[in-house]
Amino acid sequence: MSGGLVIRLRPHEKFLVNGVVLENGEKRAKLRIKSNDANLLRLRDALHPNDATTPVKRLYYVAQLIVTGDLEPDKGSTELISGLSALYDALPEKECRDIVDQTQKHLNEKAFYQVMRTLKSLFPHEEKLLLIAHANELRQLGESEA
Repeated sequence: MSGGLVIRLRPHEKFLVNGVVLENGEKRAKLRIKSNDANLLRLRDALHPNDATTPVKRLYYVAQLIVTGDLEPDKGSTELISGLSALYDALPEKECRDIVDQTQKHLNEKAFYQVMRTLKSLFPHEEKLLLIAHANELRQLGESEA
């Protein structure tokens, strides 16, 4: 990152820096993180482990663990590389594949917060595909019972 990571905080928004929870003051704030080795996460971006129930959300959670310093980047990167490859093969839309490519680029740069951000943009696409798959399952189940 040439200029560092910039985060924008809402009033009273909480965020994690190197394992310490901090809270913004009364006004909006913009912070620039200059250290490449700082572990930073806005708590509004955090995914609870129980919510990591889909392939994309599991990858997001792995990236989150790296960002918070709870998982070594090398170990997490191996899991992310494998998962992104599987996602690329599973996602039919060009837009989704472009997002996976962008995520891979961030991963290669070891920009794990950016990995999280790009993965998050896949959440609605994944939800739509899972709903379609579930509807097809129900349709097939109905046809087999008839």
